[in-house]
Amino acid sequence: MSTKNVVFKKICKDKSVGVYMGKRDFVDRVDSVDPVDGVVIIDPEALQGRKAFVTLSCIFRYGRDDMDVMGISFRRELYMSTRQVYPPLQDRDKGVHTRMQAKLLRKLGDNAYPFFFEFPDNLPCSVALQPSTSDVGKQCAVEFEIKVFSAESQDAKIRKRSTVKLMLRKVQYAPEGEGVAPSVETTRDFVMSDKPLHVKASLDKEIYYHGETLKVHVIVTNNSSKNIKNIIISVDQVANVVLYSNDSYVKCVAIEEPGDSVAPGATLQKVYKLLPVLANNRERRGIALDGKLKHEDTNLASSSIVKEGVLKEVMGIMVSYRVMVKLIVGGEVGLEVPFKLMHPKPDAGKRLHLMNNIIYSTITTLRIHLSINNRWKRVKLNLNLLVFPVFFIAANSEGEVRWFSKQKVNKMILRGSISPE
Repeated sequence: MSTKNVVFKKICKDKSVGVYMGKRDFVDRVDSVDPVDGVVIIDPEALQGRKAFVTLSCIFRYGRDDMDVMGISFRRELYMSTRQVYPPLQDRDKGVHTRMQAKLLRKLGDNAYPFFFEFPDNLPCSVALQPSTSDVGKQCAVEFEIKVFSAESQDAKIRKRSTVKLMLRKVQYAPEGEGVAPSVETTRDFVMSDKPLHVKASLDKEIYYHGETLKVHVIVTNNSSKNIKNIIISVDQVANVVLYSNDSYVKCVAIEEPGDSVAPGATLQKVYKLLPVLANNRERRGIALDGKLKHEDTNLASSSIVKEGVLKEVMGIMVSYRVMVKLIVGGEVGLEVPFKLMHPKPDAGKRLHLMNNIIYSTITTLRIHLSINNRWKRVKLNLNLLVFPVFFIAANSEGEVRWFSKQKVNKMILRGSISPE
């Protein structure tokens, strides 16, 4: 998500209406959602006596637009609200405006009119199922959009030339508090074996951030007479399409198969590391992704958090994650450890933007103005950062060179030791 103060602008083809918005990402805090605000600009001459309206809608799409046949549309509107902005129903100057609206109204003049919507608390977040490389057009997704149009009335036929649409995104961030670190254990008895097999799997915490490595602690106490031939650790994404059916898509997004074995009477205690990221799953059809805006990249879908009392059937696509621990003992002995994968709250702002754009980049060379407040240099330097999968090499203008591990840079960004100017 961009940290720059930008304004998104779009004008319809016949120039009769246009829309200005200060942001396109709106945060769902479970108990409340950021309101949607913006400004509509009109051209009285191009309107030719028509009115101007703005609509906020949430759409569940389960097929491409070109699949709409015989009047049957492969989309369903979960929510729609329409406001008339011109002629205004109240005095523009008497309304309460946000800071961004006030700036836009001053800049755009008398032909600009504000609008304001509040999301209901029972709508899903933006999410989409990744299409295959051969698929064309929009696929199964939950989308939000602002539509501004001019027409004789709200129910009149809307001309495409007089309509402008701007896609929005509704996102959730990790809640405050660590929560209880998940831990699961099981005991399995076998025929012809006096003693059982005991397995325990646990994680360091309940919530992980996108791009963060999971550490899975596995303890195997094999008191049985069976030989454990292999241990497979994986991360599964479970996407439940709950609106039109109850389809469930289970996709493995990270896997570790080191070939560990445990002999009868032996014990294994080991930490396995897994990194569930989209970069390793871009060719996988059906993986759930966070909703994306045009020309922007995205990531694996965040875990869904639903407000208590809200029907899950109206949430479109529900996403959850689990770590699977499988022991191959002739058959399988398995454990499921649930966890949440989400974005951190953007309280750090620029630090989050820096982390997203540097730490998890592929091999490249970046030139960024940084403020280094650690022991190495307590001055502002213009650095060349060579980004590698494991470590960073930084060189300042004086020729000094220093390397940092990815974990070190991650911690420095989070605590504010490194921040963009």
